[in-house]
Amino acid sequence: MRTLNYHHLRLFWAVAREGNLTRASAQLHLAPQTVSTQIRDLEESLGEKLFLREGRRLVLTDVGNIVLRYADEVFSIGQELLETLRGQPSERSLRLVVGVASVLPKLIVHHLIEPTLHLERPVRVLCREGTPEQLLADLAIHRVDVVLSDAPLPPRVKVKAFNHHLGKCGVTFMAHPTLAKRLRHGFPKSLDGAPVLLPTEDAVVRGELNRWFREQDVRPIVAAEFEDSALLKIFGQQGVGFFAIPSVIEDEVAKQYDVQVIGRSDAVPENYYAISMERRVRHAGVVAICNMARSELFLERS
Repeated sequence: MRTLNYHHLRLFWAVAREGNLTRASAQLHLAPQTVSTQIRDLEESLGEKLFLREGRRLVLTDVGNIVLRYADEVFSIGQELLETLRGQPSERSLRLVVGVASVLPKLIVHHLIEPTLHLERPVRVLCREGTPEQLLADLAIHRVDVVLSDAPLPPRVKVKAFNHHLGKCGVTFMAHPTLAKRLRHGFPKSLDGAPVLLPTEDAVVRGELNRWFREQDVRPIVAAEFEDSALLKIFGQQGVGFFAIPSVIEDEVAKQYDVQVIGRSDAVPENYYAISMERRVRHAGVVAICNMARSELFLERS
């Protein structure tokens, strides 16, 4: 039966946090050779490589990242124990790493995550943005706790994870006041030939918008495409074209970007998902996100 040498784990933890063997050894008041040898002993006991060398830098392997996350928790709890024995109240925060698909509107993400900052136990939130594929890979190796996306886990992705449907809403079409005034009359036919700003093809809502345009027999002219939803709105603010946003954040977008409503449609659904490694969500921060999304004041449940 394998046993874990916590002294070796602490040396690994110090080097992983510092990213440099020499600096970590100096902090530990140990010779670099001693630290290096004991980390190798840890790797042998675990049967896994924890570091790769890139030039003068030590880079964590996938397994190394998993071990680091557990080490963070182990030694944070150890510090809490010392504080408790000294009669000091512990303020150790719960760590929540959220992977955010870049296509998601930032205001939606803010609404979903904001309740985690008001839990009884403090939560330290770390947001990582990227493509769904990148984030799901991080989820698989426990670099993130939950992925927020506009689509469920694709069948082609070989990750054993679970989809938690947060809800959906329709879209509102908006534009600079001058353009909105012109397009408002006769909506949606007025969109035919008008300049439009669209998310890139990898966004689920892009396909829904294309379908809706066909059903309405309108052919807007694509002025630009964006992976970043905030950048799309900035171009819309400058009058480059009209754009669609989730209706649930319509008032905030109008105020923040000084744009106006052209029209609305519930036939273009925007869906939101939390993807986790757990079928039954237990992390307090993820529970708070799910509860916020499913409240009647935010997203519609299907």
